[in-house]
Amino acid sequence: MNAVRDTWLVTRHNVRIVLRQKAGIVFGVLQPMLYLALFGPLFATIGTWETLVPGLLAQVGLFSAGLSGVGIVFDARSGVLERLRVTPARRTALLLGRVLGSSLTVLIQSVILIAAGYAFGLRAPLPGVLAGLALMTLLGVGLAALSNAIALVMDPDAFAPIVSTAVIPLVLLSGAFLPMSMAPAWLDAISRLTPFRHVVEAIRDLFAGHYATWTVATGVAVTAVLAVACVAVGTRIFSRENA
Repeated sequence: MNAVRDTWLVTRHNVRIVLRQKAGIVFGVLQPMLYLALFGPLFATIGTWETLVPGLLAQVGLFSAGLSGVGIVFDARSGVLERLRVTPARRTALLLGRVLGSSLTVLIQSVILIAAGYAFGLRAPLPGVLAGLALMTLLGVGLAALSNAIALVMDPDAFAPIVSTAVIPLVLLSGAFLPMSMAPAWLDAISRLTPFRHVVEAIRDLFAGHYATWTVATGVAVTAVLAVACVAVGTRIFSRENA
């Protein structure tokens, strides 16, 4: 019970921080919104909004949750992390509180992007949208946990540029902008090795109103395994570095 209480207290604190940082939330979704507004009408001539918007959601998740470790870099430099080390709160709770706060950011940004998508022509069914948001939140949990762990062991000055650079090919290989079925065979094969392609394709099926499909089942399974693995790795590193 103490672990649950500690996690709740840390999560509540981080949620308050997230809700105060309105500019950060808007800035984090600005680039996908630009793609939606400037690339979307062009894409709509060869595809559908139900294909494009899920890809942009993956972009939001990868960049927002993937760079959430920047917060722990700032906390380490300002001494906040050092003060947290002497609190009675469990180390797992300290990490999960941060992670859940970051996943809330991903959720809010996803809702903003989907709302804008409806204004442009998205017509995804509500059950599919809600299921897609749940999948995005789970993805955010996993990526945020991994991001915080990497930030603890990497040179603080190198974290943001290296992670930002690494995220770009992951977004492209996920088929965020164009379905990877259109890619050459070798690129399609590489894409299938990344978990994010399966997430994008699952959300596309959900937005199309197809729920009981192998694609959705694969996407959910891949996202769940990724989240569990990332949280496990993140917890271990966080506990070790803050022992």
